[in-house]
Amino acid sequence: MAQADVIIIGAGIAGLSAAAEIAPHRHVIVLEREAHPGMHATGRSAALFVENYGNAAVREMSRASRAALTPYLTQRGVLIVAASGEDAALEAHLAGSKGMEEISAEEACRRFPILRPDYVNRAAYEVDASDIDVDRRMGDLRATLRSHGGEVVTGAEVTALQQGWTVQTSKGAFAAPIVVNAAGAWADQIAVLAGVVPLGLRPCRRSAAILPAPAGHDISAWPMLLSASETFYAKPEAGRMMVSPAEEDEVAPMDAWPDDMVLAEGLDRYEQAVTEPVTRVERSWAGLRTFAPDRTPVCNWGAEGFLWLAGQGGYGVQTSPAMAARAAELVLNR
Repeated sequence: MAQADVIIIGAGIAGLSAAAEIAPHRHVIVLEREAHPGMHATGRSAALFVENYGNAAVREMSRASRAALTPYLTQRGVLIVAASGEDAALEAHLAGSKGMEEISAEEACRRFPILRPDYVNRAAYEVDASDIDVDRRMGDLRATLRSHGGEVVTGAEVTALQQGWTVQTSKGAFAAPIVVNAAGAWADQIAVLAGVVPLGLRPCRRSAAILPAPAGHDISAWPMLLSASETFYAKPEAGRMMVSPAEEDEVAPMDAWPDDMVLAEGLDRYEQAVTEPVTRVERSWAGLRTFAPDRTPVCNWGAEGFLWLAGQGGYGVQTSPAMAARAAELVLNR
């Protein structure tokens, strides 16, 4: 049986961030059921750092995480557009925001040149919204873990937990006095195996499609476009346009795939806002964003030696440094 000081279940960005934070002080083993770290929510994220996103607690965590993520950020900007009847939705984005300002419809169309002028009622722009190099961040976190003697065990699906803690997996048994539950959409299932009361987490599907770039346009410097009511978004991605219906459909924990009808409806909403028709979808995918009941990420003890690190929703990447620091404080009794 492999022994550690801390076992972390889940090698997404939440689990690896916590592992890298704790590893200089304790022997850490990370258990991941998939063949590679970050295969679910982390690897399917829109990967944009937006400080004015989520509730007040999420925004505070995002701001606390910016310094750690700065080496991985590239300025993108996010343009929020309100069509007729979406004034209240735009006001909600502006309320309590920092670094976001309302701009004219003309300015919005200049920043995103295929926007239909007659679609834009009002608009707001956050200049500091930035792309996140998630792959490089994940690689650096894993390197930090290894440098301190920690390891990631892949293909290790958890099948049982006994308080103490002994974790039975498809790769054998592991033991540690502390278990960190960073299992994403599966975190409630892990809690049940451990005899811990589940949180009532809600895994929600979000899908996306890659479209060819609009003909005759270099979109590399365009901002992310978000409808004020969050019924679609579009983001330049490696010379193409990624478009999402921005849906939040609750599903069971799974390797998610897109619903064709939901995706088609989202592409239609995007098409109504722009001058360029959608002629071809190059590929599509879906991921799960898992929310706590109050939509605030959870980092606290669920039982003796059992730490929740879950419910990050759509904010997991951009809040991961602050969440990891909090997890380390609890684990190390700082």
